Amino acid sequence: MTYNDTFIRACRRQETDHVPVWYMRQAGRYDPEYRKIKEKYSLLEICSQPELAAEVTLMPVRKLGVDAAILYSDIMNPVASLGVKFDIVKNIGPVIENPIATAADVNRLKPIDVEGDLGHILETIAILDKELDVPLITFAGAPFTIASYLIEGRPSKSYHRTKEMMFSQPRVWEQLMDKLGDMVIAYLRAHVKSGGKAFQLFDSWVGALAPRDFERYVLPTISRIFTELSDLDVPKIYFPGVSSGELLPSLKGLKTDVIGLDWRVSLTEGRRRTGGGFAVQGNLDPYLLTAPMDLLKERAKDLIDEGIQQPGYIFNLGHGLFPEASLDTLRELTEFIHDYSKQAMKQAAKPQI
Repeated sequence: MTYNDTFIRACRRQETDHVPVWYMRQAGRYDPEYRKIKEKYSLLEICSQPELAAEVTLMPVRKLGVDAAILYSDIMNPVASLGVKFDIVKNIGPVIENPIATAADVNRLKPIDVEGDLGHILETIAILDKELDVPLITFAGAPFTIASYLIEGRPSKSYHRTKEMMFSQPRVWEQLMDKLGDMVIAYLRAHVKSGGKAFQLFDSWVGALAPRDFERYVLPTISRIFTELSDLDVPKIYFPGVSSGELLPSLKGLKTDVIGLDWRVSLTEGRRRTGGGFAVQGNLDPYLLTAPMDLLKERAKDLIDEGIQQPGYIFNLGHGLFPEASLDTLRELTEFIHDYSKQAMKQAAKPQI
């Protein structure tokens, strides 16, 4: 089996012959075959069955020809090991049975037991390590994003309870960040031990914070996570989520390899704001997938032309795929990214006369 390591090399800002591409939420409801599986099983039920979770992870690799797989899982899965009861409710998202509000609530959180409570996820990773001919990306939810669910009790637009704890109970907030940071470190370390070839830390909602609050209340834990995992010889990605452009200058010292960008900041500006020391990933607006193919390819071409100006570019969306996206559109887009970027990189490599 020929192994495609283009994604790994791009993460490390090494030479590649085309721009690698994968899509956040690439195993999802845009795929009719996946929708049929979801008629029988919930997300959490799929995650609990390693063979089925592995098959769902493999589906977009086979159908789209992407350069990396991302583990079919959910950012809430490791929280169960802490003793938190939750469900993923259709059209809502994570719903917490007893939201966290006090120091006593935080103190009740148990240390994560990855092998004891989440062995099915490790088994899924081990299966995929044998089956895949592209790298497997595993992932975890970042502490702020997980905390926002635990405190709010469900998805929020204002995060007012989360910010209230940050500002009014800073010691309780720090204890919660410490526990969630420990959870992420243990969880991702076990992923790599089981066969994960890269990991992404999703901080989907941290863009709700002002830079000074991000630096004060969140960044120390993010820095600790990447520092404590720096001995792992796999690419590491931090995705600070949507509307996070103002936070990018704060990331310059992170011990990570790749920064994921949303569509509100250009690739060039994202590189400038982060100091030029990282590969970048992104950042097509997902809803361009509903646009005419000519416009979609034009925007993809612009991103590729901009991305290849420096080593280390991975094509992705600025956030996750949505159910209305078309499988055929994604397949054609992926093929275009590969073909056009190969030509553009060859042209850029020619000596100028």
